[in-house]
Amino acid sequence: MQKQITVTDEELIARFQAGTEVAYIELVNRYKDRLLNFVYRFVGDRDEAEDIVQDTFLKVYKNRHAYREVAKFSTWIYTIAGNLARSELRKRRRHKTFSMSQIGLEDKEYDPPDTDAGPESHVSGQYEEAEIQRAIRQLPDQFRTIIILRDIQELSYEEISKILDIPMGTVKSRVNRARLKMQDLLKHLKENG
Repeated sequence: MQKQITVTDEELIARFQAGTEVAYIELVNRYKDRLLNFVYRFVGDRDEAEDIVQDTFLKVYKNRHAYREVAKFSTWIYTIAGNLARSELRKRRRHKTFSMSQIGLEDKEYDPPDTDAGPESHVSGQYEEAEIQRAIRQLPDQFRTIIILRDIQELSYEEISKILDIPMGTVKSRVNRARLKMQDLLKHLKENG
């Protein structure tokens, strides 16, 4: 049995910078789902999240030579996606089109239903997920970003520090403060559970 050789993201972007289009396609395949989940948590709209992720990959394509291997590729691409998502949120605020009522149970498309649980458990899980999404969107940007990167994307403190260009101590502090705010926003779920 042959051991499969895994090419790193950094090797793929270097190949793409050298003109190998297949390397770009592999990067898209590696990151499209993770970035979609990441951006969806920001904007709460799947179509909009897909557009932002597409814009992210377009920026990667057009600016491939801007990447330097001083940072991990994942840091670079998450930074691009996060900046585009935050820009979209700022645009929404200026146009005042964002409404908390846009978040509904129909937005929950990612997890397959649990076949072991009854229908009431499934509905309860969807309700809780919608409430978590609503709470995340109520957080100030700096805390929303931290929670998404740490608790949803499960990135390390070091990766988050590089993506946001803030000291590691600030990352840890914001994670703790964001979690406390989330607990406060979600305490009614615990009380009713």
